[in-house]
Amino acid sequence: MAKKSKPAEPKKAHPAGTASSRKKRQIFADGHRRKFLVVVDETPECESALAFAASRAQRTGGQLALLYVIEPDMDFQWLGVEEVARDEGHSKAKAVFRLFGLKLRAMGFEDFAPEEIVREGMKAEEITKLIEEDQDIGVLVLGASKDPSGPGPLVSILADGRLAGHFPVPITVVPGHLSIEEILALA
Repeated sequence: MAKKSKPAEPKKAHPAGTASSRKKRQIFADGHRRKFLVVVDETPECESALAFAASRAQRTGGQLALLYVIEPDMDFQWLGVEEVARDEGHSKAKAVFRLFGLKLRAMGFEDFAPEEIVREGMKAEEITKLIEEDQDIGVLVLGASKDPSGPGPLVSILADGRLAGHFPVPITVVPGHLSIEEILALA
């Protein structure tokens, strides 16, 4: 009589972002430079993250990358309305990049030309996708809010949430109470 064999156990899938599914970063290979990624928007804590990242990039021979994410407001029923909203989002991104370029120059980074990246989608998802796609991104720099209600949505989601233990690169969180001068002295 033949023995019954046990059914094969299903292979365990590796969660996204585990060591076996990630590519090795190339930030120190020839032709590559480590990028410090800053997510820019209209929040006050962005300026803190910008100052820290620009200073670290300059001092370590790295590069600064600025990401602006156009988040969908609602489901559009008409294609024309969606296109107008998308165009407005890209125009706003250009204005934010100009503003942060002025802030960089005011901080003393006159000759620093950051890479400007615009993505469409949900912020946390687009940040993670970009980091997985661009193997030169070595650090994500976020600014924490001074608000007593919490550090801000991005810090809460990325650095304190379920992604924190599996995030593909280190996350630097700049305290919101530090002045620009204090941040530049630390970086």
